[in-house]
Parts: sequence; C-alpha cells; structure tokens
Amino acid sequence: MPRCVLNTSPISCALGLGGNIGEPKRSMAQALRSLDQMDLIHVRDVSRLYRTPPWGKTDQAWFFNSCALIETYMQPHALLDACLSVERELKRERRERWGPRIIDIDVLTYSNRSVHEEGLTIPHPHMHERAFVLLPLLDIAPDLAVAGKRIAEWVAEADSAGIEAVSEDGLWWR
Repeated sequence: MPRCVLNTSPISCALGLGGNIGEPKRSMAQALRSLDQMDLIHVRDVSRLYRTPPWGKTDQAWFFNSCALIETYMQPHALLDACLSVERELKRERRERWGPRIIDIDVLTYSNRSVHEEGLTIPHPHMHERAFVLLPLLDIAPDLAVAGKRIAEWVAEADSAGIEAVSEDGLWWR
C-alpha cells in the first residue's frame, strides 16, 4: 500500500542539523534554505549555532549544531525523504555511524505524534540524552515535551560541557 504523502493542515516539527566537515555552517545554512524553498515546508524558527564536542565517536573534529522548527504538509516518511534528499544534494556520504559528516538532518519531532516504522522513529530516540540537540532546542522550544519532560527540564540534566553558542541569534542561516 503506498504511503500518504500529504496532510490537509500543516504539522509543526523539530529538526536537528549538524556537521563537522568542510564548512558546516555554510552546509547547514544551505540545507535550511533548501528545505524552506520546498513547497510543503516552511522554516519557522532556527536556534543559535553551537560548537559542540564530538559525541559517540570522539576522535574527530568538533561539530556545529542547530535546531529548526518547521511547518510541513508532508507525512513523516516524506519529510525524512526530503531531508535525505537535501543531504544528498550537499554531498553527504554515510561511511560510519557517528562519524564525520558534511551535513546531518534529523527529524526530531513530528507534532506530538510517535512514529515507529522501518527506518524512522519519532521522537528521535536519543534526542533527550544529547546536549548538542537539547541546547539548540531550548532556544526555540523550551516547553516542547519529549519522553515525559519539557526540553528545559532535560537540559537541566544534560552534560553540556564544552558546548558554546557561536551566533547571537537564529538568523545565521539567512
């Protein structure tokens, strides 16, 4: 059975973006602009840009991370496909888990829905454990609830050592 691609009304979603190869800030900005130019996606708000230590695989360059709130008419898998398409346009190569990358775009939330399908779990299963996701989300969605707590509550428990904001606001991508 084919998946439904469109919703009849816009859905609010959170995306996480990051990268540590080449010019990550430029790649992330281009990714946000590409998504915003799609007919069925509108970027509503973007966090500050953060410089973050590597997570998982720690013997690599530091990352830049940000989060964005979008509205979309796309169903979850169609939104994921759009994000992966932007990653491919920017020449993302998937070589190793948690390894270096030009760009990474994760669908963190899809309204308040839970999705557990092949290749897609929403909310992102580890977002509440990762300060490099939580701090940017705190900028734009402190009251967003994930796994029973607000982002502001998760941030209070997160290890944010070494993470620093490198932009004053969320306009860095324009």
